[in-house]
Amino acid sequence: MLPLRLLLAVAYPLLAHAASVRHDAVLASLALLDLVVVMALVPLARGRPWAWMLLSASALFLWSVRAGPLPELLLLFPPMLFTGVVGWWFARSLGQGGTPVIIRIVAALEECRPADLPADVARYARRLTAAWAGLLLAMTAASLALALLAEPDGLLLRMGYAPPLQVSRATWSTVANLLDHGLIAAFFVAEFVWRQFRFPDRRQGPVAYARAMARLGPAFWRGLFRQAR
Repeated sequence: MLPLRLLLAVAYPLLAHAASVRHDAVLASLALLDLVVVMALVPLARGRPWAWMLLSASALFLWSVRAGPLPELLLLFPPMLFTGVVGWWFARSLGQGGTPVIIRIVAALEECRPADLPADVARYARRLTAAWAGLLLAMTAASLALALLAEPDGLLLRMGYAPPLQVSRATWSTVANLLDHGLIAAFFVAEFVWRQFRFPDRRQGPVAYARAMARLGPAFWRGLFRQAR
């Protein structure tokens, strides 16, 4: 199930970018339908009626508007919604009385309570949570700015306002659908490498680290999203 979800998730930005560059509403509709499948994959695989009804309704709706501007307009929103929601989730966990997201993850990996983590590890995890929040929210702001300025069908132009500066739809898509994902991956890798030097007594290879994260299980990750504070 996870490999299929990853494959579909990787397909979305590629489809969205191709649709934006070519101004192809059919490709845009396929990208949006792919996104619905990614989000509802587990209940779809379990045969949940509501999930299949959602997929069917989404497919019918996107097919009905495939010749109009709506699919391309809708493509403007997923990149900034994703980074905005996740960035807000990281930032919210830093509030008074909250437990930063990365501290929760590290404590789960260490099989201890967050309060029992060594002070230097907890401090690093809090700062890393703040760094992720800052990066994701900055990416959200950049995607929103480019979506507002994009031509010929950016948000400002669609609302009847002339943008002070125009950028091409291809430029918006390159940043929002391609570069942002590359930046997230680069930050993740750079932080992992730095962590090996920062905590030499806790060094762990990338494969072992990935396995440890996977062992936390779906229930942990669902609970983490629900209990950011």
